[in-house]
Amino acid sequence: AGGLTYAREAPRVTEDTIYDLASLTKVIATASLAMRAAASGALPIETRVGERLPAFRGSSWSDTTVEELLLHAGGFPSHRPYYRSIAGPSAFSAAIAGEPRAYERRSRSEYTDLGFMVLGWLIEQAMARSLSDGFSDFVADAIGGATLGFGAPHDARRRTAPTEVDPWRGRVLVGDVHDPNAAALGGVAGHAGLFGTARDVGAFARWFLGLWQGERSTSAGVTSEVAARFATRGSVPDSSRALAWDTMVPTSSCGSCMSDRAIGHTGFTGTSLWIDPVHDAYVVLLTNRVHPSSATTSDGIRELRAALHNAIAREWRTGR
Repeated sequence: AGGLTYAREAPRVTEDTIYDLASLTKVIATASLAMRAAASGALPIETRVGERLPAFRGSSWSDTTVEELLLHAGGFPSHRPYYRSIAGPSAFSAAIAGEPRAYERRSRSEYTDLGFMVLGWLIEQAMARSLSDGFSDFVADAIGGATLGFGAPHDARRRTAPTEVDPWRGRVLVGDVHDPNAAALGGVAGHAGLFGTARDVGAFARWFLGLWQGERSTSAGVTSEVAARFATRGSVPDSSRALAWDTMVPTSSCGSCMSDRAIGHTGFTGTSLWIDPVHDAYVVLLTNRVHPSSATTSDGIRELRAALHNAIAREWRTGR
């Protein structure tokens, strides 16, 4: 629906339009690699940060576990604008290691990009390779043929939805990650950086749904038991979080009509994915709602998401 920009001559959106998936990176890329590493024993979810990352040894984050990072319950603050003064993983890890704890571990859940940056580095250490390379291998094994990946290929920029006219970089962003901290990390990070089409995200959803429901015992190095564990709500007080995923509550972005077993996630650029095992279905919504400026973005996306998911879920329920 619609065009890639508000210009009258703008290219129309097609099934092949590529979007900056923003924080869907957390569940599609980072969580998938975390599942793979957990299933193989390379990175058990009980692993403590200080055991693997030298920059965090002796810090207040040393005993924080992979599970707590996945649950957004490790005590990290939600966001810091590091990109304004530093760049690169070494500088970022030192800065995060020096952050004061925002709250006691597991006492509550606070959505955080910082924790997923750390999780990305833990996964890279366990794989002995970059997130980008590890995820490319995962995609080939799980959903061969999909073009999900970090950044948009240069030869595909013409069909990539632009995001913001970015005041920091001084240009409109097309195929370059919107999140500035991810950009300062080279475009590949545990919290953001993934690009793909609705078809790509749908292929991932089908892969995860089939594994979660036990249609196969293992796929792409992930077992059905691990997939089910990641889709199960944790025990953090007053939190709806599963491992990386959010779960269905009345205020969720999926509206009020999905089953109570549904899991999902959103992205700041205007993206979302919800998977409902009871209805054996999923919904992918990709938009570039931050174009041309996130400074003027309204909360209309919240109403759109809820209305869209409710309309679709009602059709599931009536069998239409």
